[in-house]
Amino acid sequence: MKPATSAPAPGEVRDREATRQRLVQAVGTILAEKGFTSLGVNAVARAAGVDKVLIYRYFGGLPELIIAFGREGNFWPSIEELAGGDIERFGQMPLEAKLKHLSRNFTHAIRKRPLTQEIMAWEMVERTQVTVELETIRENIMLRFFELFFPSMHRQLDLYAIAAVIGSAVSYLACRARKVQWYNGVDLQTEEGWQRIEAAIDSIISALIDRQ
Repeated sequence: MKPATSAPAPGEVRDREATRQRLVQAVGTILAEKGFTSLGVNAVARAAGVDKVLIYRYFGGLPELIIAFGREGNFWPSIEELAGGDIERFGQMPLEAKLKHLSRNFTHAIRKRPLTQEIMAWEMVERTQVTVELETIRENIMLRFFELFFPSMHRQLDLYAIAAVIGSAVSYLACRARKVQWYNGVDLQTEEGWQRIEAAIDSIISALIDRQ
C-alpha cells in the first residue's frame, strides 16, 4: 500500500507559481529582444534562470508554455478590455456605438503593447509554431467577443469582415509607427495623428450604418 501523498506546503505552491510566471515572462522577453528564431527550451530556461526540466514539469513542453504566454502574458487584449472595462454597459450599446467603442478600445490596446506589435511584425516574415499558437489565441478571443456582442449577423453588414479591415489597418499602422513616423501625411508617433485615425474610423462606421 502506497503512503498517502501529502499536499504541497504553501511555500512550495508560491515557489512553483513564481517559477511558472518567470518562465511565462521569459518567453515575452526573448520575443521582444531576439525574435521568434531565438525562442527555444534552453533559451527560455536561461532567461528565467531555471532548469529546463521545469518547462516540461509545469507546462508539458514549449508549445504549452507558448500558449500560457499568449493567455497570461498580456499578449492580447481581453474581452473585458475590448469592451472598455464594463461588459454589461458595452452589451447595451446600439450597434454603431459598439463598433466605434470596439475600434477605439482595440486601437488603444494595441498601441500600448510594443511586444504584441513586435510579434505581429514577425508574423509577416515567417510562420513558426510560435506564430501559429499565438495567432490561434488571438483569433479565439476576437471570435468569442463577436459571439458575445454581435450574435446575429446583419443582412447588409458583414461585421466580421468590417472588423477585419479596421483591425488590420490599426495593427499595420501601430507596427509601422515603431520605426516610421509618417503614413500618408498622418503622424503615427503623436496623439494628434492617432486621433485623426480614430476620427476617420468613426466616420467610416457611421457611413456603413447609415447605408443599412
